[in-house]
Amino acid sequence: MIVAGFGYRNAATAASLRDALRLASGTYRVDALSAPMDKTQARCLTELAAELNLPVHPIDADALQSVATPTQAPRVIEKRGTGSVAEACALAAAGAQSQLITTRCISPDRMATCALATSDLAISDKEEPL
Repeated sequence: MIVAGFGYRNAATAASLRDALRLASGTYRVDALSAPMDKTQARCLTELAAELNLPVHPIDADALQSVATPTQAPRVIEKRGTGSVAEACALAAAGAQSQLITTRCISPDRMATCALATSDLAISDKEEPL
């Protein structure tokens, strides 16, 4: 399973998330989306999930803070207790043995970030997308 994790500002649009997802996913097929629990009802995410016909996995604050991420953004650490919301959401939703496929990618409008994680270790070991 491949999960796209998102971090985004309140002003983000579905296009912001879509652009970040496009940058992060390349040719990978995403099976689910994830975001912080307090942001899963945001219009931008619900629109994207409906458009892609994908489930959204809400990630609670404790889970976000318990995931180590390669990206360490000081502002995000201060606000959310993790270095990257997108990376933490992707890893938490993909499961205990998950690994990142891509670190966070930032949408061109800088309103959203997206990272991919997988629970299928055969995928995460490949250098090129499927």
